[in-house]
Amino acid sequence: MTAVDTHCPYCALQCATTLHPVEGPGAVAVQPRDFPTNKGGLCRKGWTAPEVLTVPDRLTKPLIRRNGELVETSWDEALDFVADRIRSLQAAYGDDSVAVFGGGGLTNEKAYALGKFARVTLRTSNVDYNGRFCMSSAAAATNRSFGIDRGLPFPLADLAGAQAILLVGSNIAETMPPAVAHLENARAAGGLLVVDPRRTATAGLVDDQAGIHLQPTPGTDLALVLSLTHVVLQEGLADTAYLQGRTDDPDGLFRSTAAWWPERAERVTGVPAVTIRQAARVLAAAAPTHGGAGAFILTGRGAEQHSKGTDTVTACINLALALGLPGRLGSGYGCITGQGNGQGGREHGQKADQLPGYRSIADPAARAYVAGVWGVDPADLPGPGRSAVELINALGTPDGPRALLVHGSNLLVSAPRLQSVREHLAALDLLVVADVVPSETALIADVVFPVTQWAEEDGTMTSLEGRVLRRRAAVPPPGEVRSDLAVFAGLAERLRPSVPFSTDPAEIYEELRVASAGGIADYAGISWERLDAGEALFWPCPDEAHAGTPRLFADRFGTPDGRARVVAVDHRPVADDLRGEAPLYLVTGRLLQHYQSGAQTRRVAELAEAEPEVFAEIHPRVAAQLGVSDGRPVRLTTARGSMVLAARLTTDVRPDTVFVPFHFGGEGSVNELTNDALDPVSKMPEFKACAVELSAASLSARGIPA
Repeated sequence: MTAVDTHCPYCALQCATTLHPVEGPGAVAVQPRDFPTNKGGLCRKGWTAPEVLTVPDRLTKPLIRRNGELVETSWDEALDFVADRIRSLQAAYGDDSVAVFGGGGLTNEKAYALGKFARVTLRTSNVDYNGRFCMSSAAAATNRSFGIDRGLPFPLADLAGAQAILLVGSNIAETMPPAVAHLENARAAGGLLVVDPRRTATAGLVDDQAGIHLQPTPGTDLALVLSLTHVVLQEGLADTAYLQGRTDDPDGLFRSTAAWWPERAERVTGVPAVTIRQAARVLAAAAPTHGGAGAFILTGRGAEQHSKGTDTVTACINLALALGLPGRLGSGYGCITGQGNGQGGREHGQKADQLPGYRSIADPAARAYVAGVWGVDPADLPGPGRSAVELINALGTPDGPRALLVHGSNLLVSAPRLQSVREHLAALDLLVVADVVPSETALIADVVFPVTQWAEEDGTMTSLEGRVLRRRAAVPPPGEVRSDLAVFAGLAERLRPSVPFSTDPAEIYEELRVASAGGIADYAGISWERLDAGEALFWPCPDEAHAGTPRLFADRFGTPDGRARVVAVDHRPVADDLRGEAPLYLVTGRLLQHYQSGAQTRRVAELAEAEPEVFAEIHPRVAAQLGVSDGRPVRLTTARGSMVLAARLTTDVRPDTVFVPFHFGGEGSVNELTNDALDPVSKMPEFKACAVELSAASLSARGIPA
């Protein structure tokens, strides 16, 4: 091979890299490239990403379960078996008896093909993906306020000129370290404002008068943002001309925040009233209406993974509107997208309610257009289906799916309330998993398809900015590994050959361009040739003469009248709030060394050695009350389950908070304890906060002789 330019396989920053050949089959070395998002940087995960290509337990042949064991088989036998089981189940129980679950790490081509396969070949409404766990609350909020959901409606590099940046529930110093370079100007101006119940690495960036760390009680971000908006409005810091000209109900914004004076917010959030006022004034001083250099408000999973996550993001948008930020050059609101293709993955049809181009599957015109591209009758397309958690909870039930096909997701680590997930998966008549390694979910499947990963495939990804990027193959896949596209094509050929599926990602992308044309996320003008020529192309881009749209909302929002919607929201407690027997909050999150369910990073020696197992961060005051020292075992118990893990004492967490990373499987999976209560709008489960009981545990409880 020769050197190949591509992008990192992990987060939505999509750091630009070059892969170089090294000795050994499938082996490459990675070098970062200078690019607007990563500016020549790369995190520890990115540097070690090539190791996942050659891990010893890489799946290289299809597997089928016989006599309780997964054994190797041929592709034809595996595809024949799956097709026969799907055919018989749908004949007996209807089309919706088969479900498909996708992933935010799939390329645009795979996400598009997955959605098409579900609707055209299987004709099932039961299709959703793990982005429902990551991006759905921000997507729901931006759609109802702006009429468009694009994580960052501006290039990430715009942050570099900001005087103030408010980060609500985002720990980018650990989740996407190269992005920290874009915060330097705000830090130099003393304008980095970080909202997090932990003193994370990102919160630590405010030291030396670089900004303010607001450390609220878990689950109270919404009350805090309402109070920040109250200060902006009541102290005359708002951009009233902007509110009158560019929003539909400026008076509603005043009414909905009037009761959230800082002293009240202090009682709810624990953040001192003086700090709330100070943060609001710093943010307002940076706004263009006051002659500032620019301000941004950014949200992450910490604010969004709640049963009120959509309302929390809405409050952040309302604060941005009060300051006149969205649509202004050098200012705005945005969401820090997590998964590698978290943006593109939700645009082309693998969400339960969407068709390609971010069209609604309930819209008759959208159905007619996409059905025409696919060559099917619009009446044959199913309607909206169940969201991810609703889908999981229906598996194996009398009215739910009897079969599930999983692509790019590890449900037995990443979903909430895992005991329930485990029971529903076990109740299925057929579980099929396509993966690159024997993940926890693959190990319980009836059939496992070995599929390609990042450096073995061509395609496109869409970064957190809405920038479309080329993924390029650098090495051939090992053994009998094929693309997910081959799985869809092979099953379609056996089940409904009248609508064939290509295995060529370039052909599929051309079809995607046509299917997305005229939609909100319009890729029609973004060709591979333009991307290969080095053009920076952001959707929407309706034709090849169009330069793309790096910045949205300069003149109007995506609503029918062009005005942003002011949606009144109010604070409410977490669904599983503190009680006598569970007096602390359990909070989950990521580590610098690992990614998502850890199926990849836990197999990289350097990363696994740095953080080999799960732990619980506990405040020393709480540990002293329990008689627990650093490294000793503790038991965490919620209404859903219990686990034993090592204590890690630190003042970086509030005394009322226990933090556990979610990257570990088996007995180390904290999602055994998390709550699957749903946001009523986005259907996002409440991963981020629930009541927990903390107690000392014996060494033997962790399998260690006393």
